[in-house]
Amino acid sequence: MGRLLAFSDEHAGSEQTEQVEKNIDFEWGLKIPMRDGVRLNATLYRPKSSQPTPVIFTLTPYIADSYHPRALYFARQGYAFALVDCRGRGNSEGEFEPFINESHDGHDIVEWLAAQPWCDGQVTMWGGSYAGFDQWMTLREKPAQLKTIVPAAAAHPGVDFPFSNNIFYSYDIQWLTHTSGQTGQTNLFGEWSFWREKFAEYFEGGKPFKELDQIVGNLGTHFQTWLQHPTPDAYWDQMALSGEDYDRIAIPILTITGHYDGDQPGALHFYRQHMASDSPAKQEHYLVIGPWDHPGTRTPAREFGGLKFGEASMLDMNELHKAWFDWRMKGGPRPEFLKQRVAYYLMGAEEWKYAGSLEAIPSQPWRLYLNASPGQANEVFHSGRLEGTRPGSSQPDRYVYDPLDISSAQLEMEEIKDYYTDQRFMLNLSGDGLVYHSAPFSEDTEITGYAKFVAWIEMDVPDTDFQVTLSEILLDGSHILLTQDMLRARYRYSLRQERLVTTGEVNRYEFDDFMFFSRRIAKGSRLRLVINCLNSMNFEKNYNSGGVVADETARDARRAQVILHHDEDHPSYLELPVVR
Repeated sequence: MGRLLAFSDEHAGSEQTEQVEKNIDFEWGLKIPMRDGVRLNATLYRPKSSQPTPVIFTLTPYIADSYHPRALYFARQGYAFALVDCRGRGNSEGEFEPFINESHDGHDIVEWLAAQPWCDGQVTMWGGSYAGFDQWMTLREKPAQLKTIVPAAAAHPGVDFPFSNNIFYSYDIQWLTHTSGQTGQTNLFGEWSFWREKFAEYFEGGKPFKELDQIVGNLGTHFQTWLQHPTPDAYWDQMALSGEDYDRIAIPILTITGHYDGDQPGALHFYRQHMASDSPAKQEHYLVIGPWDHPGTRTPAREFGGLKFGEASMLDMNELHKAWFDWRMKGGPRPEFLKQRVAYYLMGAEEWKYAGSLEAIPSQPWRLYLNASPGQANEVFHSGRLEGTRPGSSQPDRYVYDPLDISSAQLEMEEIKDYYTDQRFMLNLSGDGLVYHSAPFSEDTEITGYAKFVAWIEMDVPDTDFQVTLSEILLDGSHILLTQDMLRARYRYSLRQERLVTTGEVNRYEFDDFMFFSRRIAKGSRLRLVINCLNSMNFEKNYNSGGVVADETARDARRAQVILHHDEDHPSYLELPVVR
């Protein structure tokens, strides 16, 4: 199903709170003026003290009240906390334009808060997802009083939202409806049975993706505008930092994401861009990658999607943030947890490991080449092989993908509770894809970092969408999803420029946008690689015609003959970072 994107924040799991204590001052309806005259609404929590304190704020489109538990916690820990509604949301004035106004609004909020008598001149931010994105955008305008940011699961427009590798999500209209108007839409947003019904109506009916807003019944969104920009063009570039912006960063940063965080690509894109810059502050940029999904980057859970983790995974995020703020704004010690600048959780071993940088993780590339006996790669019980030696003379593997056959997609229309471990969902046994297994591992082996998959593919249609799934198969046959990637064929060479496929050409496809993961593969386990065509109600449907994908309908469908080559001239392979 590709990347699961869940943009919701505190309503995904907030903690229990006590009654407001007498030592907290509270102010509702605080109005903060922006440079264009629009006033944003803030709810202020601060310790009852005659002394000014640092101020934390969250700028959110999800209505300020959803962060009440966090604000109360930090106010009790000696920080003022302002919950600010994005313009056009909650009780703020103006019109909400997703991702557009946060840089200058964030800057103006910082400068206004810093000038208040209850602020000691130091301002920081807190939040994840959209509220992680707008921390980076606020930093872009370099407000003088912003002392640090702590973006968690930060979305990056044009990288992981509203599309991934130029493939739009059906979730886009769900999120846009969630943030429509000024009031909260939490119940509607969270009613999966409703959204499943609407997405199925689009998918099963063979309707064009561009009509999804009509099917849902919400035409007052930016959905159509987004569809007019299906690649990372200038429209999306305006919502990002430039190279010069990264060079000028001068404050410490704490980035947080998870192995199964749908916005991990965005969070790590921000991080890698900063690490590649000339900014001296990059030596003060810390990174935490835990065994979490999207909500877990703020409220970790030991179990989700069928996965279970050890006690060490339950990092106290409030405590970590407080320790970071104390270090950066109150002269306290470095947080004990941050032993080095990169902390990552090794799944399987259920422990935290550390490195000075992602590049300093002591991994070596390990290539496993695809091979198979003729006709043996089309199902799990007669699969192809992942081998350490390059193939010689070898016959290619083949499968047929018919976009009108949606039988393999029926399962996702049910309530899937064990997404990361349910083999029925991850593996289609009907033959419209290819399956490859490694030999059993002879010893426990740590794999940490990014996978890469290179495939030489021939087909008879001008375009289709591929997805690649890598899993660990344990001795008992159970299945654990490790990472995934997907790629629209027309963007195999560049995400910014399309190039349709010529029938009969053998083209090189490089899948190099897998999610970062870290897992100790158990002795006796095998790796399973599956490549097939994306056929899901959760994504923009590609009917393989080569036209504008958002406009395509079932009438445009073309059946694809897909041939994957793995021979001496076309060595298809999986490359993994093995830690020695």
